[in-house]
Amino acid sequence: MFDALRNWRRRRVLAASAIPDALWRDALETLPFLAICTEDELARLRDLCVLFLNAKGIVGARGHVVTPRQRVLIAQQACVLILNLDLALYDGFENIVVYPDEFIPGWEWEDEAGVVHRNDEPLAGEAMPRGPVILSWPDVEAASDWHASGMNLVVHEFAHKIDMATGDANGCPPLPPDMPAAEWTATLAAAFDHFAARVHRGEHTAIDPYAAESPGEFFAVLSEVFFSDPSLLVVDYPRVYAQFARFYRQDPAARAALLLDPI
Repeated sequence: MFDALRNWRRRRVLAASAIPDALWRDALETLPFLAICTEDELARLRDLCVLFLNAKGIVGARGHVVTPRQRVLIAQQACVLILNLDLALYDGFENIVVYPDEFIPGWEWEDEAGVVHRNDEPLAGEAMPRGPVILSWPDVEAASDWHASGMNLVVHEFAHKIDMATGDANGCPPLPPDMPAAEWTATLAAAFDHFAARVHRGEHTAIDPYAAESPGEFFAVLSEVFFSDPSLLVVDYPRVYAQFARFYRQDPAARAALLLDPI
């Protein structure tokens, strides 16, 4: 009964809130990394985006006006992570807040010695535990040219949200029953230690060195790479790629190879 009711609500949302064809295509063409998706995957992604946009508010801050195109672009990138997972991974928060540029969060916290600290460093994005996702629009736009920017802010912040589904953003998202947690943890920990050592000795890395900040940032940055430049992750950290392919239930490197060399 509950499944029937949920499916009825889903069909109702999809029928009432469809994304116009021209708007969908325009946004899709802005994101080259989605070109490797099959027609079936894009159709499912479109439905998922409709459900996502129905469930989440995307609002501007500090004078920024969110356009329909911006809403769809953000939804496409957020939803590609959960294409074969569950929209419920994004439960627990309602809004995505978009700024016209980097923002200063102004966090304050007290350390063990009772000293109050304040963070005044400008940020491009932030995924707040049990709170909104905050994005700088120029940094969202940078995803349209991965090879120039080396970043996909939306994928990064929503990877954090998936990671937070089990609590803290610590690089261990909610794994399905067929994925041993010990294997995930050992693989990611070994790769993180190796990458951090490369960064700390000053080695140039094609992967953003910010990934060395913490296991949580490692997971988020490598999720960016997994979707936007999968061959890079296959070459640098093939065992991590294999774990990500099992977790996300996608194989973008294989799709990209097929696109370059169709049968």
